Amino acid sequence: MILDEGKQSSVSTFILLGFSEYPHLQAPLFLVFLTIYTVTVVGNLGIIVVTRINPKLHTPMYFFLSHLSFLDICYSSVFTPKLLEILVVEDRIISFKGCMAQFFFGCAFVITEMFMLAVMAYDRFVAVTNPRLYAVAMSHKLCTLLVAGTYTCGRICSLTITYSLLDLSFCGSNIINHFGCEYSAVLSLSYSDSYFSLMTCLVISIFTEACSLLIILSFYVVLVVTIIKMPSTGRLRKAFSTCASHLTAITIFHGIILLLYCVPSSKSSWLLVKVATVFFTVMIPMLNPLIYSLRNKDVKEAVRSLINSKLLSHSI
Repeated sequence: MILDEGKQSSVSTFILLGFSEYPHLQAPLFLVFLTIYTVTVVGNLGIIVVTRINPKLHTPMYFFLSHLSFLDICYSSVFTPKLLEILVVEDRIISFKGCMAQFFFGCAFVITEMFMLAVMAYDRFVAVTNPRLYAVAMSHKLCTLLVAGTYTCGRICSLTITYSLLDLSFCGSNIINHFGCEYSAVLSLSYSDSYFSLMTCLVISIFTEACSLLIILSFYVVLVVTIIKMPSTGRLRKAFSTCASHLTAITIFHGIILLLYCVPSSKSSWLLVKVATVFFTVMIPMLNPLIYSLRNKDVKEAVRSLINSKLLSHSI
């Protein structure tokens, strides 16, 4: 993708304020975010590796989970390295093209993950309501098409919003009151009419959020009704166990998104926006592998057997 600076934009670089209003917290925040980012990368890579090398985990559920982990690594890596950089250096500059690229990839990965969670809801729906034909219903071809569809939707939506930003004029202040190129922070610097960009972002945001939530809620409503009708308490417990991790991930992910949507764009709310964005871009990617590994017996057993086999091979 080629990003060109808008014809009306004279700003070639932006300055990211980050958390510079709290100079005494720069070093502690750096250590905290570096630790979280390390856990994020190691945890999500661990899930990807375990699901790929363990034949027992070659199922649609873990196929989608490995892509979710990949997306977590990607969108965390879009923002966190730059956040770590501006916490330790005086020069907090990001180029115009770098800013637009950061926004594009961050937006694309978030929207893709939004639809990936919806696809995983469909997978859990099929697994619980039709377990005998699960392998047939969720064929490898269908799973590949569903994953490809989520990535395509993410890129198209993100590209549309990004180009609506590129049409704006940035001729005055170049100071972004954020640690990254977040939409409202960048838009606040524009001196041109931002109505089209605002409407584009609003329509796409409502469309993606509403579609994702409606798909998830629809499948889970039917799924809950099916679970309640189950005569066996053992099957009931297993069904809830199957869906618990996914429901936890959905609640955290969409909860933070809705919080960001509800925060008003005013100077007094910028700190809340930044903190909410930290949770969204730094914390959630770390929590997902913990949620799925701690609550998932298959993943824990796969990790345990992998560690044991490594230890055994070293001892021989």
